[in-house]
Amino acid sequence: EVQLQACGGGLVQAGGSLRLSCATSGFIFDEYDVGWFRQAPGKAREGVACYSKTEGKMYYADSVKGRFTISRDDAKNTLVLQMNSLRPDDTAVYRCNAQKGHLYYWGQGTEVTVSS
Repeated sequence: EVQLQACGGGLVQAGGSLRLSCATSGFIFDEYDVGWFRQAPGKAREGVACYSKTEGKMYYADSVKGRFTISRDDAKNTLVLQMNSLRPDDTAVYRCNAQKGHLYYWGQGTEVTVSS
């Protein structure tokens, strides 16, 4: 059974930091590109950060560049999103994702609320 368990969300003041983790199982993690998406109330889902295993590169949405860092630990099958200098517009439900070709796996969301 494929599982992606995200945790680490919470309430933080603007300027603060949070560290999201996504523990995975049930698939060969190091063969997948992995990433984080978020969806704010009333808004479409957007990609936040991606770690491409195939390219060996990391990609970030313009809105989070310089503030968020994505990392992966293939030995622990874990994906991490370090979020610094948080802003109220970062408030959303964050979900982790793993992709390989046509295969997509999603974790449940973890809620991040940034107060001004």
